[in-house]
Amino acid sequence: MLLVDNVSVAGFSSPLAASWGSYLAIVWIRHVMMVMKNGVVHWSLRRLRGQAKLERWPAGSEDRCMLGDRWGVSDSEIMRCYPCDDFVTSPALEAWRGVSVQAPSRAVWPWVTQVRLAPYSYDWIDNLGRRSPRELLDLPEPHVGERFTTACGRRLGRIVSVEPGKELTGTILGGVMSYVLVSEGHDTTRLLLKLVMQTNRWVALGLSVGDLIMARRQLLNLKSLAERHRDHR
Repeated sequence: MLLVDNVSVAGFSSPLAASWGSYLAIVWIRHVMMVMKNGVVHWSLRRLRGQAKLERWPAGSEDRCMLGDRWGVSDSEIMRCYPCDDFVTSPALEAWRGVSVQAPSRAVWPWVTQVRLAPYSYDWIDNLGRRSPRELLDLPEPHVGERFTTACGRRLGRIVSVEPGKELTGTILGGVMSYVLVSEGHDTTRLLLKLVMQTNRWVALGLSVGDLIMARRQLLNLKSLAERHRDHR
């Protein structure tokens, strides 16, 4: 997932400018614009309708609706509190994603922690074509202050909150995101992701759609890997 940190694009500025954030944002927004031009986003959203955020919000919150800000989550999962909420006040962008994994949380958690090594999304876009690891590398538990993730060969962000086996929260390029694991019975886990960011609303809209594409692929990849290796832990 690619987020903007201090970038000025098409006249919109978000705080804390950095050369890497600017470069990454420009590359990503140009990619989104090209995809939208070719109609792929419209195809993806049609394919994902019923999961992508196209329906009404809970009563009284329709003014917060943004294209692409919801995928695979229920109203109750939207309304719950996430650790990232404590780090951003009045965010312009709030986006929720979720997937059900047919594996216990203890089998899902190690894969979530491996986002420290690779993005696990579309590697040809955000990992310079290098394949994200398909085997667990027996990493130590994450800790606050550690680098949050790696993309395009660069270590990015910082972990700001962690509860082993339950949640991992990091800040990256101006955004804050939380992975949350919720057990549902013995062998099923809800893997939830929330992203919050303070930025211009129009930039937030572009990021919401772009993140929908990248985060969806990431969660589906993590789901597949956890289910495939569920008995290996």
